[in-house]
Amino acid sequence: MRILLAVDDSKFSEAAVREVAERGHTADSEARVLTVVEPMPVPADGQVWGFALDMNAIQEEQKKAAQELVAGAADTLRRAGWKVSTAVETGDPKSSILDQAKEWKADLIVVGSHGRRGLDRFLLGSVSEAVARHARCSIEIVRIPSP
Repeated sequence: MRILLAVDDSKFSEAAVREVAERGHTADSEARVLTVVEPMPVPADGQVWGFALDMNAIQEEQKKAAQELVAGAADTLRRAGWKVSTAVETGDPKSSILDQAKEWKADLIVVGSHGRRGLDRFLLGSVSEAVARHARCSIEIVRIPSP
């Protein structure tokens, strides 16, 4: 089984990592931990509130944080006996997860759910919902139980 585990820096993704780490797997099972860095909008003049931004430095910091995020999740899975690879993509999370699943030939996509409702969900969009609607393979949405 090939599991694509899509993560961000939320407690919901931490729950998804734990869920995959704790499940049984066979010797030929493998997981790929993916995170997607969304590109920052760049002002035409390169300034925000009168301050010049070094967009390259900001993007490099984002990529470094993303690499650390997937490395931590991969370490958790390796300790549980999984064969693991990692990937960091730049772009729209919904599209990138679906593209990576297709390209890598995932059997299952696992994502955490932020559990947004109403207007927040409408305005922010739902990565897990979009992936569930458009994935060509099975998808598991991990939720944190309500207290």
